[in-house]
Amino acid sequence: MGELIDLGVVDAVAALERREVSSRELVSACLERIAEVDGPHSHDGDPGSINAWVRVYEEDALAAADAADAVRATGADVPPLLGVPVGLKDLYGVAGRPVTASSAVLEDVPDEDCDVWRRLSAAGMVLIGHLHTHEFAAGGTTDQVGNPWDLSRTAGGSSGGSSAALAARMVPAATGTDTAGSLRIPSACAGTSAIKATRNLVSTQGVVPLSWSLDHAGPMARTLADCRALLTAMVGPDRGRAESALHATGGPVPASPSLAGLRIAVSPRVATSPFPPDADVTGGYERAVAACRELGATVVEVPAPAVGDDPDDFLDVLTTDMLAYHRRFDDRRDRYRRALRGWLESGEQRGLSGEGYAAAQARRRDTTAAWMDWLDEHELDAVIEPTIPTVAPERGSGYEEAGSDVAMISLTSFWNWTGFPVVALPSGLGESTGLPVSVSLIGRPGADWALLDQGTALQAVLGVPLPPV
Repeated sequence: MGELIDLGVVDAVAALERREVSSRELVSACLERIAEVDGPHSHDGDPGSINAWVRVYEEDALAAADAADAVRATGADVPPLLGVPVGLKDLYGVAGRPVTASSAVLEDVPDEDCDVWRRLSAAGMVLIGHLHTHEFAAGGTTDQVGNPWDLSRTAGGSSGGSSAALAARMVPAATGTDTAGSLRIPSACAGTSAIKATRNLVSTQGVVPLSWSLDHAGPMARTLADCRALLTAMVGPDRGRAESALHATGGPVPASPSLAGLRIAVSPRVATSPFPPDADVTGGYERAVAACRELGATVVEVPAPAVGDDPDDFLDVLTTDMLAYHRRFDDRRDRYRRALRGWLESGEQRGLSGEGYAAAQARRRDTTAAWMDWLDEHELDAVIEPTIPTVAPERGSGYEEAGSDVAMISLTSFWNWTGFPVVALPSGLGESTGLPVSVSLIGRPGADWALLDQGTALQAVLGVPLPPV
């Protein structure tokens, strides 16, 4: 089992194509690993378990693997990810399967697949099960999930089940969502990789929303090369947003990892953040910046745009969007965890008017345009900054109070506001804690494939750590 669970997406595809392994063998190895290390698949988790999975679909996964092997045996052209196992965050709708958002409130069985699963399924992937999220994705922790690096620590959030399952080698591929950092924060906490693609490049149709105007759906894996393979299969228009069909990314191109000749700015936001990076994170950040130079990039320091970063606008939009969705559950509000009730009560107290909401969204456009101008003015290819300012914090308080994760989202949430693409990757282990630290590369809208190339080149130097589980 050991060698099979170590395979990432790209390596698994290659092994399947060479007939060195079957999809049944890959899926069986994942299921055995889950049984070995995950513990009970429970709503609340426990201090001694990882508990990444809400539900595992063992029989259906094995049947899908057998079907994939049968298709491959015909010798015909096959879908690009045929037979590769994947886990979906418990927000992604699958026809006939429950989706619960890791909450006691939601009890839904969709009639149709969400756009992302429809595309991953068409690419041949095998669904292993649904993975835990912070309740309704409303936090930077997922405290019912233990971090494989240290079970007393959070695996991050809201896509904490995905990051934990990847780090513990229970599955080679997973999906997440990101409203204020929820793809990147768990990747940073667990030493895995993710891309928050340009907003609307990946459809959110059929994915339980947190904030329809801030949400991004995306891939998670141990490496950015694997994220590229997943993103290639996931991209496509959203049936609920006609403008998403107009996204001009140029489409996926052959990978060409390199930083040679690029101009990369150290983020001017780090110095002004109310949550400065700790020593472990700073060490990883410095390693990553040095690696950029070693790989041929010119690293520059330039002042931030004059436009401000207004967290009140972000919170106004977030909580208003949340209320619009969660009104349907007003008769069940007592079933929410305390933190989510707090978020909804905050939205009611803020009482944003329609005019106020429109004005905040207009200021959002101005801010985004100012940062686009800044990239152009300084001829920048990317910006580098720490993903989060700390290593994974202790489990236990993430559901106690709304906003208790403010430090976790202090750098990530701004890039949801602008919609710019971001790749997050490990930058080593902290010298004092031995826990993963992470950096992010931010690019201009539509530069997703180039950004993945840049991150992949950097990852080849920085490496990918594996937890001792």
